[in-house]
Amino acid sequence: MSGENLRVFVAIDILEPNVLDQLSKIRDLLLESKADLKPVATENMHITLRFIGETPLHLVNSICNDLGKIEFEPFKIRIKGVGVFPNIARPRVIWAGVSQGVENLSKLHDIVEKILRKHGVPPQREKFIPHITLARVKSGRNISRLVKIIESIADTDFGEVLVDRIVLKRSILTPSGPIYRDICVAKARE
Repeated sequence: MSGENLRVFVAIDILEPNVLDQLSKIRDLLLESKADLKPVATENMHITLRFIGETPLHLVNSICNDLGKIEFEPFKIRIKGVGVFPNIARPRVIWAGVSQGVENLSKLHDIVEKILRKHGVPPQREKFIPHITLARVKSGRNISRLVKIIESIADTDFGEVLVDRIVLKRSILTPSGPIYRDICVAKARE
């Protein structure tokens, strides 16, 4: 069992019921476009602070140990805006953005990044852009209809979320979508 690798990432769960409800409604509205989308299940909605990938179990345990030592004050973020990666002409990922609290999220990301570097995890290639993935676009079917919906909901305000913990999660890939399991939690100061 010691040779096992786990597919892991560091995340901030979205636990505020009203925010989750709004995110789910917008995700369901996107599905009405009949575009070829893979929606994210409500219980899987989160902000990825850092995707790590396949990681040996012994390293997962060391990372958990160091994540538990992170000290941060609880803070609020505002989930606002709907956008796409890489761009509206070629949407691949549809997301809800963060309009307030980005600096605090970036500081947490940088702390996590330092911990991972210490453990030999290569640096993240992409710039950190905090977001919650709502759906992935799988083909070009009904893209123009999808884009119209996205443009009509671009300024949606989903509300505030308290960030008082970060979680190392395991991602188990299945044909019906990923299953996430919490491995360890680092809590903010009380």
